[in-house]
Amino acid sequence: MIAVLVVAFCVATALLLVWPQQGMPARVDAIVMLNGPGDRLGTALELGWERRAPVLVISRGSSYFGQGSTCGPPMPGVKVICFDPNPATTQGEAEFIGRLASRYHWRTVALVTITPQITPGRIWLGRCLPPGTTVYAVAAPLRALQWPSLLFHEWGSIINAEVFHRGC
Repeated sequence: MIAVLVVAFCVATALLLVWPQQGMPARVDAIVMLNGPGDRLGTALELGWERRAPVLVISRGSSYFGQGSTCGPPMPGVKVICFDPNPATTQGEAEFIGRLASRYHWRTVALVTITPQITPGRIWLGRCLPPGTTVYAVAAPLRALQWPSLLFHEWGSIINAEVFHRGC
């Protein structure tokens, strides 16, 4: 019985956190970057410079971005919005992004984060975005040594979202 549970946990980890569905169409309404480890900012800025969306939203909500950091550089044809979520969590980021999506009537969003945070990010955004909004995901590079602790952390985020905080 324990072996079955271990196998089920490993399969769930692989599907939800190691190999979640990724990709985006040529254009979306907005690119949104969740803050944290990995080269998220580089990935988000690259998509912005490619003009894959008219809006680029950058979360500066943790120590990864640095205190007093400025927003991303101005980009012709792309509105860059930087924010400090309250609380400085994926839930706080999703709440802010949800308000922007409602205000600007976004129907498609490209989520830029690291691979292990794609599923938790989709859960939180799915609760806060207007009904019918499609969330795509683009994974930023992540150093191999960061994976073990982040898998543990993101399982905690999924449990928190599914058990303790069911709303936006």
